[in-house]
Amino acid sequence: MNAKITYTNEPLGKLKVIPDFLPPPSELVFREEGVKVTIALSRRSVEFFKNEARKHKTQYQRMIRQLLDAYAEHHSHPLLSRSRRTARKRATA
Repeated sequence: MNAKITYTNEPLGKLKVIPDFLPPPSELVFREEGVKVTIALSRRSVEFFKNEARKHKTQYQRMIRQLLDAYAEHHSHPLLSRSRRTARKRATA
């Protein structure tokens, strides 16, 4: 398993930059008002988060909450390119 990695100076091909939408750690320390909900999750998902929480010495519910918050934040703001396209269509109609 200790195979040596050999780096080469070859072209990587066509690359696509994906914007990072996850919050920085500094934004994860503040607590927001919580709302208690009951939700049924798949056993696979819960086991995944429990295992990851153990590795990182945190609570699995907190990890799920932060993931949902990041998802909601990302999808709460419309993309500029989509807004501009919509505006152009309205202007030409």
